[in-house]
Amino acid sequence: MGTAWAGLLVAVVGVAGTLGAALLTQNRADRTKRMELQAAAEQRREERDHAEELLRAEQARQRQSENLERRRTCYITLNTTARQYLTAMTNHLHALRRGEDVDASLKDLETGRFSFRDSYAEAQMIAPDAVLRAASAAKKHLNTAYGKLREYGASPSAHVGELASLEAEFHQDVWPHLGEMKRAMRADLGVDD
Repeated sequence: MGTAWAGLLVAVVGVAGTLGAALLTQNRADRTKRMELQAAAEQRREERDHAEELLRAEQARQRQSENLERRRTCYITLNTTARQYLTAMTNHLHALRRGEDVDASLKDLETGRFSFRDSYAEAQMIAPDAVLRAASAAKKHLNTAYGKLREYGASPSAHVGELASLEAEFHQDVWPHLGEMKRAMRADLGVDD
């Protein structure tokens, strides 16, 4: 009976070993599969995060491009209206000195002034401080010149000398500030001189 038990014991150990090896193999295969699934999930998460990061970067570039285009459009309008405002002042000055078409030139002057005011108001919402400082200085000099023109234009015959020197004053006191405003806008847009 000793050998029978020994044979039975060997058979039981053999069957247990075979079954145990199958269970261990299956357990290792399941663990490997879980690790592969986790690695694949991690890879998908990293790819998704990368795609979201690329999308955010593209959206930021798009916003930056739109902001640049918005400032460019605003600057063109501000520069144009400032120069038209000063030109309208000069035209009105000539009309006052000649005594011709004063009402028409005054109407053009007021149109130019309102256009500049509107474009300046837009720039206040869009332009950075460096540009606004230059635009504010230009606005101040334009409005000072406008005030003198209106004061002298109220009674041109009493201010002949002042009206005669006003055009030179426009060129000396106002145009340089318009040029400085233009340079500040170009610098903000990255345009080299």
